[in-house]
Amino acid sequence: MLSKIPKQFYFFLTAIFILNVIQSSFTQLIFDEAYYWYYSQNMAWGYFDHPPMVAFLVKISSFFFNGELGVRFMSCVLSTINIVLLWLMIDNPKKNDYIKHFFVLIFSMTLLNAYGFFTLPDTPLLFFTSCFLLTYKYFIKNQTLALSVLLGIFMAALMYSKYHAVLVIFFVLLSNLKLIRNKYAWLSVVVALICYAPHFYWLFENDLVSIKYHLYERPNGAYSFEKYTLGFFVNLVAVFGLTFPFIYKALFKTKSNNLFNKALIYLTYGVILFFFVSSFNRRVQTQWIIIICIPLVVIAFNYMLHNKQALTWIFRLGIINTVIILYLRVGLAYQPLLFTFYYETHGNKEWATAIKDEVGNRPVVFENSYRNAPMYSFYTNGTPTFSLNNFMYRKNQYSIDNSEEKIRNKDVAYVSKYSKDNTFTYTREDGGIYKGKYIPNFQSYRKLECILKDNALLLNSDENIELKIYNPYKETIDLTKLKFAVTYMDDYKIPKETLAFVPEPTDPKTTALTQKDTTHFNFKLPKTNKENIGYFRVVISENNLLYGLNGKPIPIK
Repeated sequence: MLSKIPKQFYFFLTAIFILNVIQSSFTQLIFDEAYYWYYSQNMAWGYFDHPPMVAFLVKISSFFFNGELGVRFMSCVLSTINIVLLWLMIDNPKKNDYIKHFFVLIFSMTLLNAYGFFTLPDTPLLFFTSCFLLTYKYFIKNQTLALSVLLGIFMAALMYSKYHAVLVIFFVLLSNLKLIRNKYAWLSVVVALICYAPHFYWLFENDLVSIKYHLYERPNGAYSFEKYTLGFFVNLVAVFGLTFPFIYKALFKTKSNNLFNKALIYLTYGVILFFFVSSFNRRVQTQWIIIICIPLVVIAFNYMLHNKQALTWIFRLGIINTVIILYLRVGLAYQPLLFTFYYETHGNKEWATAIKDEVGNRPVVFENSYRNAPMYSFYTNGTPTFSLNNFMYRKNQYSIDNSEEKIRNKDVAYVSKYSKDNTFTYTREDGGIYKGKYIPNFQSYRKLECILKDNALLLNSDENIELKIYNPYKETIDLTKLKFAVTYMDDYKIPKETLAFVPEPTDPKTTALTQKDTTHFNFKLPKTNKENIGYFRVVISENNLLYGLNGKPIPIK
């Protein structure tokens, strides 16, 4: 099969691989990549925000290289193989005469291009979507035990990449409901579930933290047509750049004349429809719809081979896209090319080095920044860091791992935009300011858990509320070190007001939170004059730090 691919194809393929390796080496990390690098420092079957595949890729890359390429090398490899898989999905015998058109089509797709070297959860998602679809293509024609097992493995790999992968599996199944009665299809499901069992167990052990975050706790806001729904349509254009009219025309013109084409069409329309509906509830990020690039490469190229006008215009517009993308890619590594525009890849090594020169080998605590904490650690050779998340932010991987233990009882540098008594500051070239101070013998207890019944409560009532506080630490915590408050939030869980209260222990002799135990209290909701209150949560401040995220949001009637 691979031997039939012309040498010209391998020439273009090698050129793209080398370009991506060079780009990876000379472009600083973006914040999400640093966060996933942080994942890889403590390998697990799951993480707060995502399944573990992205961390696994970073870990493999680190075996071969250091620095940025040690984060991105496997992305370069997978994206290169992905191009081959896409080529193999196309059956038209004329395709060998239009190799350069195929590469222009792929390279001109903005995010498909970017994920050729960036290491993000969508990188393996794209790769395993192609693996899954190509295997399904052969499975349709010849249902064997080997293909069934392989299909199951790729379904599990998809789900290990990103939870959105369920859309790929669902819409392909929807395109061929006869699979419900197919024993080989069911075998694939069994294999996938067995392979995915370790992640299910991790979710169970961690109180379904990832599922709860994505379904209930992600930041959101009031609906805006411009930001949400119109923004969704802008994303549909941005994914393909100037070629978008012809890409979508190819989709409209393609008929589901066989099961594989039908799967591609269902997958594309299904993802678009799903996120269109989602856009009425939340802002749809561009990368969420990137899955459609895989079926649309196959659909668009097949259409190009049958339509000379589409072939000509996609090639011409794709060349323009390519030139723009190459210019921007150079700008990712060399900021002056972008004039006054600064992106995430600019200046990170510089600010991390500057703070390191100031604070020395002290661990650094970043308040409310799961982005800065891993970036600093990456560019300072693994300096211990911690993201201290408070009630104005959200939980993340630092909320559930052991990073807090590494900095407790240490003399730390504390970086916070809320701090007023700063010892040092650093101003980035893009205008961002880091403010810091030194804290000796740092103490935080962000994992203290405030437990209330989930039933809705009446605002400003005098009802006595039972509060349970679980102390997961190996030390007893004196109540005099703690302050308690209620944070009132609107319907979108945005904090509106935080009011202190003093809980009454059910046992009057209680003076501390016993280690690895639950302590019982009673309290009344503090009175508030704020309107449009939708939720509240109980929060704790330890040692005069800003209140944390200790309780779940509880609805207000």
